[in-house]
Amino acid sequence: MKIFRFFTKQKEFEQEVLSSDIEYSSYYKDSFKRLKKNKVAMFCAVVIVLLILIAIFAPLICPYDPTHQDYAAILSPPSAKHLLGTDEYGRDILSRIIYGTRISLSIGVVAQILASIIGVALGAIAGYFGGIVDTIISRIMEVFAAFPDLIFAMAIMTFMGKGVLNLFVALGLLTWVRTARLIRGSVMQLKEKEYVEASKASGATSFRIIMKHLFPNSLSTIIVLVTLGIPNAIMYEASLSFLGLGVQPPAPSWGNMISAAQPYISYRSLYSVMPGVAIMITVIAFNIFGDGLRDALDPKLRT
Repeated sequence: MKIFRFFTKQKEFEQEVLSSDIEYSSYYKDSFKRLKKNKVAMFCAVVIVLLILIAIFAPLICPYDPTHQDYAAILSPPSAKHLLGTDEYGRDILSRIIYGTRISLSIGVVAQILASIIGVALGAIAGYFGGIVDTIISRIMEVFAAFPDLIFAMAIMTFMGKGVLNLFVALGLLTWVRTARLIRGSVMQLKEKEYVEASKASGATSFRIIMKHLFPNSLSTIIVLVTLGIPNAIMYEASLSFLGLGVQPPAPSWGNMISAAQPYISYRSLYSVMPGVAIMITVIAFNIFGDGLRDALDPKLRT
């Protein structure tokens, strides 16, 4: 009798998983249809794609080597030869902005991926196991959240040293807490569902339950968090580079370009304005697209 009940429970569980897979597929298809109706979000998606293409094909697009110094053209105004002029070393500003797109996007994406890995792992463990494990991880999150973001990033960079690799680590450690908190709350709700109980009854390990059932059901939250986290990482990178703790010259970064342009802003305003415009366009595009993605994936907003 017990064997019959076990196989009956197993069959019901398999049917439920199959139907849930179909629901996931239709859920994301419907979400994409909703996203396509948001014209502003789709326009920002096109802008993001263009920025990615610019970053990938920067060596082919740039009219000059971004580190090439032409001392005969120091601080020259915009012209047919240099569309946005040159900086204090005679380097082409447009070329440096284009290469800055590659650096800013790569730092934003890699830092957010690192933050997501840490946040999702710790948040899922805390939400699923609860008890003393949840208490310890929650206290760690509170310690990290207690410091102001930029000051915390400055402290990490000062301790670890300047450089792009350390910047990845600093920004990853800076932004994982919000991801962990949201994933923890999501997992605490999902672990009470019937399919999780059925999976436990069938003998599935905790790792399998988290990876097979809890993680896929939290995927929409993770996607939105990554999309909205990238512009934050880009802003922090620009701020740290502006303060001299991020990307170091001669490597082009929007932040260090704005910092270097301060003495010349009165008569070479494009030198500092255009990197700022690049930051503004990138951050606004990611934020608006992230908001549209959140609205499309949120089941509470479905009519």
